[in-house]
Amino acid sequence: MSAERINPPGLAPATGFSHAVVATGTRVVFLAGQTALDADGRITGGPSLTAQFERALANLLAALAAAGGTPADLARVTVYATDIAAYRAHAAELGRIWRRSAGRDYPAMAVVQVVRLWDETALVELDGFAVLP
Repeated sequence: MSAERINPPGLAPATGFSHAVVATGTRVVFLAGQTALDADGRITGGPSLTAQFERALANLLAALAAAGGTPADLARVTVYATDIAAYRAHAAELGRIWRRSAGRDYPAMAVVQVVRLWDETALVELDGFAVLP
């Protein structure tokens, strides 16, 4: 994929995301929402937002890899959190997890607070799409 990340100077600084991503490629991969489910279908990480985020991101990246993609191919990711205040409080650590797992080529992103997720004990879910070469 060829990705041009655009962060116009008239917008707030893009920290941990890109304002726009122009992607050119031949395949688009739509990634289903991923929570901290293990292979047996159980939420892992207990009540830890950061542990659940790390597993959810790993699951998202595993689905992407199975489709032939890499983290650099991500064009858009949406994060659904059940507690936006907790998400903001852990933002620095979540950013470190993202950079360690997915690098610094940030997709366009949004974080949205939701009342609850499909799995009642899930605190966070990530979905998105990627454009592959």
